Amino acid sequence: MESTEAAQVIMVTLSMQGHMNPMLKLAKVLVLKGVHVTLATNDVARKRMLDSKISTNFTTINSTGRLSLEFFSDGLSHEFDREKDSGTFLASLKANGPKNLSNLITDLKANGNQFSCLITNPFIPWVPGVAIEHGIPCGVLWIQSATVFAIYYHFIKEPDLFPNLENPNGILELPGIPGLTVGDLPTFMLPCSPSHFRLLVTEFISILDNVKWVLGNSVHELEEETVNSLKAVKPIYSIGPLVSPSLLGKEETIAGSVDMWRAADSCIEWLNKQRPSSVIYISFGSIIMSSKQQIQSIATALKNIKRPFLWVIKASETRKDEFPRGFLEEITKDKSGLVVSWCPQEKVLMNQALACFVTHCGWNSTLETVVAGVPVVAYPEWTDQPTNSKLLVDVFKVGVRMSNCEDERLSVEEVERCIMEVIDGPRAGEMKRRAVELKNAAKNALEEGGSSSRNIDKFIAEISGKPSSNNV
Repeated sequence: MESTEAAQVIMVTLSMQGHMNPMLKLAKVLVLKGVHVTLATNDVARKRMLDSKISTNFTTINSTGRLSLEFFSDGLSHEFDREKDSGTFLASLKANGPKNLSNLITDLKANGNQFSCLITNPFIPWVPGVAIEHGIPCGVLWIQSATVFAIYYHFIKEPDLFPNLENPNGILELPGIPGLTVGDLPTFMLPCSPSHFRLLVTEFISILDNVKWVLGNSVHELEEETVNSLKAVKPIYSIGPLVSPSLLGKEETIAGSVDMWRAADSCIEWLNKQRPSSVIYISFGSIIMSSKQQIQSIATALKNIKRPFLWVIKASETRKDEFPRGFLEEITKDKSGLVVSWCPQEKVLMNQALACFVTHCGWNSTLETVVAGVPVVAYPEWTDQPTNSKLLVDVFKVGVRMSNCEDERLSVEEVERCIMEVIDGPRAGEMKRRAVELKNAAKNALEEGGSSSRNIDKFIAEISGKPSSNNV
């Protein structure tokens, strides 16, 4: 390529909200730097966005770059529940995706697109093969923490470093990573995990030789020791946090989202009426559905604590019978709380009314709460969430871990204890101070000359044919 302005990138991701969001945010960063970006995903995303009346068009202000969405078939009907039957989904995607994505790229090239890089989601390991087929250099956007990347890498390359994974209390020491127990590891690598998830990890690490760039949605300063330990084996360019400009105190210059559910904007109006640092925010992401027992315990604890709360429960309208009797009617009457099916999380975390975030510890939510400077109650469930919980509680020191009882039930007392410890406990002030420190570090990384800003510029220079030594 002769200039940065001419660089064209195609990005490929799964149609899952937690995967699409960081991809879109990276796409917007690149577009603002003058890069033309095509974001491609399996076509059920288009159906969900249209059903939710969400536009699939993007409007760019003050940039020579452009952003467009494209879709390819994964071989399944739009009605198929990909979250519930992930094994069938991934198998169909692996069987049909390569041909359909390849055909899409062929069509795009026929229309004058000349891609200087393909950036893939890490959990579709067949994509680098399609990039090779088309002669396009390949990068991967690692959408989890650098710590999880290192754990997976060492697990596949140096399995002798790991103890018996059947024992959750087993101790392991890995290069550049603080002391972990087996219970802190990502669930995908554990014997209890479905085989198709373990296979994903193995396949991802195996294709890294075909990947020229690993871009990490993290901040060098937050995971410095881990990132430095990877330099000799597979360097990772920390380019995060990939969050909305508004969360960084900046103006949004590219309008458009890839949200597949319409957010309840009423929650922001409700938050604006609450006292500063008073509201408990609870959300466990777009995939995991809380059990009736968890809902009952959290609801009872919130009633006992007597503080305002905003609670996101997916499909809450159809789960009213799972709340304690009279709970929803009572909070509607006294306006003490709000239960919604989906919300604009970044806007919520920015609101001064928030006191703490009870989170499943998905990496997107982890970064968003770090940038917002909000302390957390960590309640991880699966995949990388146990590791992120370890980072939030023991490394970043901005929250506490909420755990189930031995019978795997979540007790009312545990919910109350954790929330009150973060809000009013003896360490609450220190957690808030640390949260503000990390918030400043994350924002500084993206400022001109910051660690992430320099890595983004280095990557763009390389895909534009202008190698640079401007890295961290």
